[in-house]
Amino acid sequence: MSILKFENVSKSFGEGTARTDVLKNIDLEVQEGEFLVLLGFSGTGKTTLINLMAGLESPSKGRLTFKDKEINGPGPERGVIFQSYSLMPWLTVLGNVMLALESVFPKMPKAEKLEKANHYIKMVGLSHATSRRPAELSGGMRQRVNVARALAMNPEVLLLDEPLSALDALTRANLADEIEAIWQADKKTCVLITNDVDEAIILADRIIALNPDGTLGDEFKVDIPRPRDRMEMNHHEGFKKLRLDVTNYLMDVGIEAKVEGSRMLPDVTPIHGQPKAVTEAQKGMIDKNFLDFSQLHKVYPTPKGPLTVVEDFNLKLNRGEFISLIGHSGCGKSTVLTMAAGLNDISKGAIRLDGRHVEGADPERAVVFQSPNLFPWLTARENCAIGVDKVYPKASQAERQDVVEYYLERVGLSDAMDRPAHSMSNGMKQRVGIARAFALSPKLLLLDEPFGMLDSLTRWELQEVLMEVWDRTKVTAICVTHDVDEAILLADRVVMMTNGPQATIGKIVDVDLPRPRTRKALLEHPDYYKFRQEVLDFLEEYEHGAKPKPKAAASDKSKIAAE
Repeated sequence: MSILKFENVSKSFGEGTARTDVLKNIDLEVQEGEFLVLLGFSGTGKTTLINLMAGLESPSKGRLTFKDKEINGPGPERGVIFQSYSLMPWLTVLGNVMLALESVFPKMPKAEKLEKANHYIKMVGLSHATSRRPAELSGGMRQRVNVARALAMNPEVLLLDEPLSALDALTRANLADEIEAIWQADKKTCVLITNDVDEAIILADRIIALNPDGTLGDEFKVDIPRPRDRMEMNHHEGFKKLRLDVTNYLMDVGIEAKVEGSRMLPDVTPIHGQPKAVTEAQKGMIDKNFLDFSQLHKVYPTPKGPLTVVEDFNLKLNRGEFISLIGHSGCGKSTVLTMAAGLNDISKGAIRLDGRHVEGADPERAVVFQSPNLFPWLTARENCAIGVDKVYPKASQAERQDVVEYYLERVGLSDAMDRPAHSMSNGMKQRVGIARAFALSPKLLLLDEPFGMLDSLTRWELQEVLMEVWDRTKVTAICVTHDVDEAILLADRVVMMTNGPQATIGKIVDVDLPRPRTRKALLEHPDYYKFRQEVLDFLEEYEHGAKPKPKAAASDKSKIAAE
């Protein structure tokens, strides 16, 4: 039996020429007791869809019903959990949950409310934190309060609008498992909006894609038996096929065709040497130990004495090699990267690039951060040109402009070069950041979770952009990431770090997959899931702050022995 029903529902905002059609002709039935996942990306109207279900918005056209009665506003039978926590900062965990109960059950005896609140706080694992206020909680804990508060209202339908997207990968996975356990226990109807394909498959009975034009896309039945263990899924043929089908569908409808560039890179040389089109994409790339981390340590002084964050980090990269650096939060990935960039002093050991010690920041080492740090009042072209003017002192103004335009075109911004940064989406800003880094023609490209703030589809698109531009320069590169699929997709080797403090290299996996790479081709490659399992096994071993004895980084040792 259907509990929520959309009949030809459309939703628009604004009037006349200012009107924006967000959702179009939605026909959808949500069955009682099912876990429905709507896969939506930026601009597909996903929040509007949840707001309609919650009664926070009304349809512009069509009919929307709950148990055959028209929805005319919010109701306690539909509990909503949003991406942002919306907690009262002056109330404790218990106070925030009690506030919800008092609004929905004003006549319930206080002792019963207290018992109910504590029951749901315990269910989300926060019994130890009932007297803490939101400022004393981590992001994951705040979202747990949000879940407890919604459950305490005893809704018939739980509406979840990307509740996990602001959390780190481990917290996100744990909370997703808890949400599924709660759904299994109560058999509430759940509607989850997410942009994570794996999360959708782990949780859903049914997945429906939201198209960029505001219509509903294809439907995918998930008939994988429950419980669905994340590690076991990596070996499950049904999971692999469904993952490929959903990913391909989303990429086909959501990712724009690659821009074929018409501009040529001018024959100009930066102050640190290289181009003619980066010496024809690094030709034989035979320089061994082009980048050499030797006995690298990072120690911070603390009131309790020195704290060693990174210890005995040894790694050698050949010219043109692409390394992914992965590990749990706090393992020193970004510390290593900022030392390589010259933005963080080396406590002990050394980093040598192209035969010279790294000392201080230098445009020969370009960094792309999670936030691209653009000047908001400058255009894409002006932001990109800042470094180029310094790096090509002997080039003419026209040649420098050609360098800027070449890379902006390569990242798909040929029509937005004169658009100011403040008017751009996060994805567009990060494109400028990537173009700006490549335009410096660096000897070393350093990427610190460059796509971490973006939704999955934008992330996929920019990964393809990055690979396409990198393939033209073969610049030596290190990418810090917490995303296993991103690490494998980009890298020649995945370098895994043990937990901090005293973090070091725990294992290295050689990713022997053909280039140039695309996400579609990789998901179809017979060896892809073997590499994925190696990385997942390592990360699981180091979950929850565990400190097993690090295994020898065999791949790196064999490389040193061969030299």
